[in-house]
Amino acid sequence: MEDVRQSQPSWLAPARIACSLLFLGSGTLHFTRPRPFTRIVPDALPNPELLVALSGVAELAGGAALFVPQLRRPAAFGLAVLLVAVFPANVNMAVNSTELAPGIPPWLLWARLPLQPLLIWLVLRASRR
Repeated sequence: MEDVRQSQPSWLAPARIACSLLFLGSGTLHFTRPRPFTRIVPDALPNPELLVALSGVAELAGGAALFVPQLRRPAAFGLAVLLVAVFPANVNMAVNSTELAPGIPPWLLWARLPLQPLLIWLVLRASRR
């Protein structure tokens, strides 16, 4: 019988590992250095410390789950939702860069915004079996 499964592109496994490490690293920073994250939470949202902790837990859980084949797909969907949820904080940081991100060139913060949809695509793509 012929195997009809398509082979995965060679970049998929390294991309999955890179995404996992990115989220594990970022999630760790939410707890070891929370101040930069709490500063960029938009003022309209309540309790920045709690939101940063929750997003940190989500990043750690999602990053770890990307290593488990059975959890990979749900983790990717959760991380994609998380990336959409934190996008307003990234916009806030770009808009208020002088106050919220001193020392980081504003153009870099603006240039980072279009990378968010690319990261969402990459996480979803890298989670395929």
